[in-house]
Amino acid sequence: MKDNLYEITGTVTLNKGAGRSLKAGGMWVYDNEISSAKGTVRDGGLVHVLDFDGFFLGTGFINRRSKITVRLLSRKKETVIDEAFWERRVRDAWNYRKQTVDTGSCRVIFGEADWFPGLVVDKFSDVLVVESLALGIDRFKPLIVGILRRVLSEDGIRIRGVYERSDAKVRLQEGMERFKGFLSEPFDTRVQIEENGVKYLVDVQDGQKTGFFLDQKHNRAAIHRISAGRRVLDCFTHTGSFALNAGIAGAQSVLGVDASQTGIDMAEENARLNGLQDRVHFTCADVFDLLPRLEAQGERYGLVILDPPAFTKSRNSIKNAVKGYREINLRGMRLVEDGGFLATCSCSHFMDPELFSKTIREAAHGAHKRLRQVYFGTQCCDHPILWAADESYYLKFYIFQVREEI
Repeated sequence: MKDNLYEITGTVTLNKGAGRSLKAGGMWVYDNEISSAKGTVRDGGLVHVLDFDGFFLGTGFINRRSKITVRLLSRKKETVIDEAFWERRVRDAWNYRKQTVDTGSCRVIFGEADWFPGLVVDKFSDVLVVESLALGIDRFKPLIVGILRRVLSEDGIRIRGVYERSDAKVRLQEGMERFKGFLSEPFDTRVQIEENGVKYLVDVQDGQKTGFFLDQKHNRAAIHRISAGRRVLDCFTHTGSFALNAGIAGAQSVLGVDASQTGIDMAEENARLNGLQDRVHFTCADVFDLLPRLEAQGERYGLVILDPPAFTKSRNSIKNAVKGYREINLRGMRLVEDGGFLATCSCSHFMDPELFSKTIREAAHGAHKRLRQVYFGTQCCDHPILWAADESYYLKFYIFQVREEI
C-alpha cells in the first residue's frame, strides 16, 4: 500500500470524562484516555480525535507504541494537513523569532509551543540542527526542513548545512531508532556563533543536546552587571557560557566547574577565542564534591552560579531531585560573601516554580542566609511557553543577593 502522508487513517474516540488536559488547551492524548481507534489506523499517520459523544476535538498524529498516543496538530475540523499547512507553520515560527529575539543563533522551532509536535530545530549561525522525537513528525521532517531553508533564504540567510541530533533515549519509547548524522552534504560540525558579545565554538555533532543551550540567552545577559569586579564561581559550566559572560562583563576572576572533561576542553577553547584565558579558568570536578571542599578552604565569591542539568525527568524522582537542588543551593549560598549574589536555576519541567522556590527557601534557612530577589527569568522567548501546554515551561532562573542574618 502506498503511504500517503496526508491521509486521515482513522478515528480515535476518548473515554467518557477523559481528555481534560486536551480540552483545557493541551496538545496530547494519552493511551489510557482512549476508548477505541477505528479505521485503517497506522502508527505515524493522521487521525481525527473525537470525544466520547462524537464531538470533534482535533486532528493529530497517532502512535500506539507511545504513552502519548496522539499529538494534536489542529483543533479546527476544516483544517487540511498538506504542504501549504506546513509552510504556514514554518513562516509563523520564523516571523515570531524575527519579532522577538536575535536570530543570529536561536531556536527556530520548539515542538508543541510552535505547533510542531516532537520537533526541535536550532539555528547556529548558518547551520541548522534538527531533533525529531515523535514518529508522526519524523515522516514530515524532510519536507519541513526544506521549507525552512527556503523561507530563511528569502531573508538572505544561506544555510550551509543541516545536521540531525535525534539521539535521545525518548526515541525508543516511540518505537524509533536513535539517529544522528547529516541531512545535507557533510560540513565542518564545529560552528562559531556569537551571543551577548561572547563568541563560542559549538560542536553540533558531539555536544550535549543540539550542541549549545540557547535557552539561557537572556539569563546570561542578566549576570553582566553583577559580575564586574567580582570573583565568580560557575558550577555545571558545560562549555563555559555563564563563565564567559561573567568574564566579558569584567569579572576579576572566574572559575568554571564541570564533570565533563570534553566540556571543559571546549570551555577553555572558548575562553581563548574571547581573549579571556588569563581571567577565566576551568576545572573538571564533581560539583557536589567540590563545593564542600571550597567552603572548608574558606573560599568566598562575589557571585556563585548554579546551572545544573535536570535532576529529574519524571515525577517519580522528584524527592531525590529536591534533595539535590537543596544541597547545591545551600552549599552555594555558603560560598557567597555577604552582600554577594547567587544565580540559580532548574531546567526540569517536573520541578515546578512553586516547588523550586520552596526548595531555595529551605536551603537559605539551612545556610542561615537571607535572600533578596534581584531577577527572575525563564527560558528565552525563542523557546516560547505555550499557556495550557505545561510541558513547554521548564526553565526557572533566579538571581538573589545573599545576606547574613541580621
